[in-house]
Amino acid sequence: MSDASAALLARDIVRSFGHGRVIDGFSLTAPPGHRIGLIGENGVGKSTLLRLLAGADEPDAGSVTRPADLGFLHQEMPFAAAATIADVVDEALSEVRDDLAELERLSGQLARTEGDTPGYAALLDAYGQRLERAQEQGAWDAERRATMVLEGLGLGGIRRERTLGSLSGGQRGRLSLASLLVRRPSALLLDEPTNHLDDGAAAFLEEQVCGLPGAVVVASHDRAFLDAVCTDLIDLDPAMDGPVRYGGNYTAYQAEKRAERERWERRYAEEQEELEALHRSIGTTTHRVAPDRGPRDSEKMGYGVRANRVQSQISRRVRSAARRLDELERHRVAEPPQPLRFRRTALAGASEDGVLVSLRDVRVRGRLAVDRLDVSATERLLVTGDNGAGKSTLLAVLAGRLDADGDVRRKGGLSVGMLAQDTVFGRPERTVRDTYAQALGSERAETVPLISLGLMSEADLGKQVGRLSVGQRRRLALALLVAHPPELLLLDEPTNHLSPRLCDELEAAMGAGPGAIVLAGHDRWLRRRWQGRELRL
Repeated sequence: MSDASAALLARDIVRSFGHGRVIDGFSLTAPPGHRIGLIGENGVGKSTLLRLLAGADEPDAGSVTRPADLGFLHQEMPFAAAATIADVVDEALSEVRDDLAELERLSGQLARTEGDTPGYAALLDAYGQRLERAQEQGAWDAERRATMVLEGLGLGGIRRERTLGSLSGGQRGRLSLASLLVRRPSALLLDEPTNHLDDGAAAFLEEQVCGLPGAVVVASHDRAFLDAVCTDLIDLDPAMDGPVRYGGNYTAYQAEKRAERERWERRYAEEQEELEALHRSIGTTTHRVAPDRGPRDSEKMGYGVRANRVQSQISRRVRSAARRLDELERHRVAEPPQPLRFRRTALAGASEDGVLVSLRDVRVRGRLAVDRLDVSATERLLVTGDNGAGKSTLLAVLAGRLDADGDVRRKGGLSVGMLAQDTVFGRPERTVRDTYAQALGSERAETVPLISLGLMSEADLGKQVGRLSVGQRRRLALALLVAHPPELLLLDEPTNHLSPRLCDELEAAMGAGPGAIVLAGHDRWLRRRWQGRELRL
């Protein structure tokens, strides 16, 4: 298969829904060997774009050219609940088995055909094309690869006779992913592929994706995956010139974004300095155009001529400065938005040992067992562990939202704030603006305007909170904590549903945040860079 036929191409595609355009004139060239990450806030169209590239949805305008054997990681598998794991594996292996059977047939036919027989050249060409395809697909190794992929994604211990209906949602998602890796299509589209994967399975997936010869386009919030896999990143967050493509992995993207920010801040500072100088110059020179002193005795003969000439020169300078000022005012550089930061709060320190919460022999039946834990006034604690290990339960106990057996002691008057995984607001009919003001109080809301935090857009302020997306509700809940941080801040999987950029800002903000932070998370990127204490459950 030629590179041209294996490339994935999109030209000026547009897709609109009732509320407006989600994809507006997007173009993409994804040749074999390129692994392109799509990043951005929830709602910018990552999943919609993948469906358009896959042919699962049609664009309103523009075109997509895709390889015939493109693979797409669907949210639900295209199999009935009664189908078995073996059925899925057999389907994934069907093409390579057909290739091997056809190679055997062509090989036998070639052996029975004389070299000078008419049609021999065509037969040899067909054999060569099929052989090249089988080699690209690793056909001779496919059966072993299927077993290895199932084991690598944590499915090796499940009998292949199990039906899909008996599997959990996470297991079905991993099986769907496994079938694509076994197939090795010429182009592969993945939507949040590391969901439901533990560290070992995620690392295995990274290795497999990097070994694919075709083009890969992946939408993901997983910064560790983007860093390990991607050769390019496309930032879909709204920008003046549309989506921006960056060469390199996530680390390279971060470096380029920092450089962009520095250039923006420098341009803004230089322009502000020039604006101030122009205002000062115009004010000074305008005063000099109409001097209030008369001519000295020695100047009386030529005073009128010289005065007119000086005033004319000053007037030209005023007009020139005014034109430059007008130009700058019309095309001024916007002030760079402030990155997410927690406002300082008084650190808790009333108790001699500086302990905010202490746990001794704490138990929640079937969910949590902690023998000893002290959370200090300046704590930075990361709670890790497998799903079901009790991370969320521990945060609920620390917050006082869940009763537990054992000894739980809290500092008197302790203020606690918690960002839960599921964000629900009691009055869904209220607008974002009113919810923020009601939660903080009007005085605090005016002191720290919601729009200044960079978590909600101006267009979102008038929306009812019940109509917000999961990511938007989570950002609003985070805004309430940022605007008025507590002494003890509890964050449960805080990077879920946030864009990679916002996750970076949140991590940076925690370094200089409020009194104590306890964070429960599985985010590999965050865990690798955590500077505080870690508790594994």
